[in-house]
Amino acid sequence: MTDQRDTTDRFLPRFDAAGLVTAIVVEADSHKLLMVAHMNAEAIEQTRATGQAHFWSRSRAALWRKGETSGNGLTLIEMRVDCDQDALLLRVKPAGPACHTGRRSCFYRRVESDDSLTFLADDAQG
Repeated sequence: MTDQRDTTDRFLPRFDAAGLVTAIVVEADSHKLLMVAHMNAEAIEQTRATGQAHFWSRSRAALWRKGETSGNGLTLIEMRVDCDQDALLLRVKPAGPACHTGRRSCFYRRVESDDSLTFLADDAQG
Protein backbone atom coordinates (compact mmCIF):
# COMPACT_ATOMS: atom_id res chain seq x y z
CA MET A 1 0.00 0.00 0.00
CA THR A 2 1.35 3.42 -0.96
CA ASP A 3 1.51 6.07 1.72
CA GLN A 4 -0.17 9.37 0.87
CA ARG A 5 3.22 11.08 1.20
CA ASP A 6 4.45 9.28 -1.92
CA THR A 7 1.86 10.83 -4.22
CA THR A 8 0.51 13.98 -2.56
CA ASP A 9 1.29 17.52 -3.62
CA ARG A 10 1.33 18.56 0.08
CA PHE A 11 4.42 18.89 2.27
CA LEU A 12 3.92 16.28 5.03
CA PRO A 13 7.32 15.53 6.56
CA ARG A 14 7.69 12.05 8.03
CA PHE A 15 9.53 12.65 11.30
CA ASP A 16 11.35 9.80 13.05
CA ALA A 17 10.66 8.75 16.65
CA ALA A 18 12.79 11.67 17.88
CA GLY A 19 10.78 14.14 15.79
CA LEU A 20 13.55 14.65 13.21
CA VAL A 21 14.18 14.38 9.48
CA THR A 22 17.61 14.20 7.88
CA ALA A 23 18.65 17.31 5.95
CA ILE A 24 21.25 17.04 3.21
CA VAL A 25 22.78 20.45 2.45
CA VAL A 26 24.35 21.25 -0.93
CA GLU A 27 25.70 24.43 -2.48
CA ALA A 28 23.06 25.57 -4.97
CA ASP A 29 25.42 26.54 -7.79
CA SER A 30 28.09 23.82 -7.61
CA HIS A 31 25.95 21.02 -6.13
CA LYS A 32 28.84 20.38 -3.69
CA LEU A 33 27.77 18.38 -0.62
CA LEU A 34 28.33 20.70 2.35
CA MET A 35 26.84 18.97 5.37
CA VAL A 36 24.20 16.62 6.75
CA ALA A 37 22.13 17.67 9.74
CA HIS A 38 18.73 17.11 11.31
CA MET A 39 15.62 19.25 11.36
CA ASN A 40 12.53 19.16 13.53
CA ALA A 41 9.26 20.93 12.73
CA GLU A 42 10.48 24.17 14.31
CA ALA A 43 13.75 24.13 12.33
CA ILE A 44 11.81 23.64 9.11
CA GLU A 45 9.41 26.43 10.05
CA GLN A 46 12.23 28.85 10.95
CA THR A 47 14.17 28.00 7.79
CA ARG A 48 11.15 28.67 5.62
CA ALA A 49 10.19 31.84 7.49
CA THR A 50 13.65 33.43 7.56
CA GLY A 51 15.38 31.99 4.49
CA GLN A 52 18.29 30.98 6.73
CA ALA A 53 19.02 27.32 7.47
CA HIS A 54 18.07 26.21 10.98
CA PHE A 55 18.73 22.76 12.40
CA TRP A 56 18.14 20.70 15.53
CA SER A 57 21.27 19.86 17.50
CA ARG A 58 20.89 16.36 18.90
CA SER A 59 23.91 16.79 21.20
CA ARG A 60 22.70 20.09 22.68
CA ALA A 61 18.98 19.34 22.30
CA ALA A 62 18.48 22.82 20.91
CA LEU A 63 17.45 24.66 17.77
CA TRP A 64 20.30 26.51 16.06
CA ARG A 65 20.72 28.74 13.03
CA LYS A 66 23.75 27.85 10.95
CA GLY A 67 26.20 30.73 11.29
CA GLU A 68 24.73 32.24 14.47
CA THR A 69 28.19 32.32 16.07
CA SER A 70 30.55 32.02 13.07
CA GLY A 71 28.70 34.30 10.67
CA ASN A 72 28.87 31.51 8.07
CA GLY A 73 25.17 31.22 7.47
CA LEU A 74 23.36 29.28 4.78
CA THR A 75 20.79 31.18 2.72
CA LEU A 76 18.06 28.85 1.49
CA ILE A 77 17.60 28.77 -2.28
CA GLU A 78 15.33 25.74 -2.44
CA MET A 79 14.04 22.99 -0.17
CA ARG A 80 13.20 19.61 -1.66
CA VAL A 81 11.73 16.52 -0.04
CA ASP A 82 12.34 12.89 -1.02
CA CYS A 83 9.64 10.49 -2.21
CA ASP A 84 8.42 9.37 1.22
CA GLN A 85 9.13 12.73 2.87
CA ASP A 86 11.61 11.49 5.48
CA ALA A 87 14.63 13.40 4.13
CA LEU A 88 15.15 16.94 2.91
CA LEU A 89 17.56 18.45 0.41
CA LEU A 90 18.47 22.06 1.10
CA ARG A 91 20.06 23.94 -1.79
CA VAL A 92 21.83 26.90 -0.22
CA LYS A 93 24.15 29.82 -0.81
CA PRO A 94 26.82 29.65 1.91
CA ALA A 95 28.27 32.83 3.45
CA GLY A 96 31.57 31.09 4.17
CA PRO A 97 32.73 27.62 5.16
CA ALA A 98 29.94 25.20 6.03
CA CYS A 99 32.01 23.06 8.40
CA HIS A 100 32.78 24.10 11.98
CA THR A 101 36.44 23.24 11.21
CA GLY A 102 36.58 26.11 8.73
CA ARG A 103 36.42 23.86 5.69
CA ARG A 104 34.05 24.40 2.79
CA SER A 105 32.39 21.01 3.38
CA CYS A 106 32.10 18.67 6.34
CA PHE A 107 33.12 15.87 3.95
CA TYR A 108 36.81 16.73 3.62
CA ARG A 109 38.32 13.26 4.22
CA ARG A 110 38.18 10.10 2.13
CA VAL A 111 38.19 6.71 3.88
CA GLU A 112 40.90 4.46 2.43
CA SER A 113 40.90 0.64 2.29
CA ASP A 114 43.37 0.49 5.22
CA ASP A 115 41.04 2.67 7.37
CA SER A 116 43.32 5.70 7.02
CA LEU A 117 41.84 9.05 6.06
CA THR A 118 43.07 11.18 3.18
CA PHE A 119 42.44 14.91 3.50
CA LEU A 120 41.03 16.29 0.24
CA ALA A 121 42.72 19.39 -1.19
CA ASP A 122 39.50 20.91 -2.58
CA ASP A 123 38.12 21.24 0.95
CA ALA A 124 41.17 22.78 2.62
CA GLN A 125 40.63 25.23 5.42
CA GLY A 126 40.30 28.76 4.18
